[in-house]
Amino acid sequence: MAMGRIHTDLALETKEKFEEDNVEIRGVEIQEDYDEKKDIRTTVVKIKTENGARAMGRSQGVYITLEAPNMSVPDEDYHREISKEISRHVKALLPDKKDLSVLVVGLGNREVTPDALGPEVVANLRITRHIINEYGIQGMGEEHAHSVSGLAPGVMAQTGMETMEIIRGVMEETRPDVIIAIDALAARSIRRLNRTIQITDTGINPGSGVGNHRTGLNRETLGTKVIGIGVPTVVDGATIVHDAMAHLLDTLEEAEKKEFLEEMIAPSLHSMFVTPKDVDETIKRLAYTISEGLNMTFTQRKA
Repeated sequence: MAMGRIHTDLALETKEKFEEDNVEIRGVEIQEDYDEKKDIRTTVVKIKTENGARAMGRSQGVYITLEAPNMSVPDEDYHREISKEISRHVKALLPDKKDLSVLVVGLGNREVTPDALGPEVVANLRITRHIINEYGIQGMGEEHAHSVSGLAPGVMAQTGMETMEIIRGVMEETRPDVIIAIDALAARSIRRLNRTIQITDTGINPGSGVGNHRTGLNRETLGTKVIGIGVPTVVDGATIVHDAMAHLLDTLEEAEKKEFLEEMIAPSLHSMFVTPKDVDETIKRLAYTISEGLNMTFTQRKA
């Protein structure tokens, strides 16, 4: 098993793999910040050139990663701080327009808990498009309010349609200025499960983390800006075996360790993805945290 085969949707983890191999990535700028009071670590990876994009295997753009170790804990004050951080970063990525038309797309399968993050976020959103269309912003009682519509398109096995087809159909009718796509991701590190949020201005690739590649949702495919927000909810089964055995094999040279693990880890493990046992409660909590961050972003109350 080559290490490149281990699935991850996080740009941060791709960056870390290069650091492990002592490889410098030209065209990639990295900024790190740790807020000790909030216990939130923020890493911003900016892929600025085609060379950097090829090396990272990702599109040019900005990838913001929030790591919050206590995000899986039911602490309302802590989660509110995370919501505020989400709002701050999303606002910085929105088009520069006073009152936007926003389409929030919750990707994933509501019937499969680790994949239900997107639909759950949409379910908690403050949807405003119908109110603004009928009464104007004054009807919202807000100083500024973006027009927000929500969509949970399901998966192809449920609808018989590509997610892209559904979104394009909705776009023709609603003409959004920006799309925000929410999806569950796959991580390379167990410690990042349900404790990490990635925000990017490059869109999102549904199913890519688990090897189920669908058409990417981005400016190139949809003709409008797409902001992607994701949380890693599953980890590759091979990752668990690799990390456990690598710890036991620390006495071996790195080359010997890699050779041993390549021979020992069965290829079938790459089709197995694992999630924590408390995923039901965690997804509900994370969905609410993200939706609250978006609600903060879209409305500004009168003083």
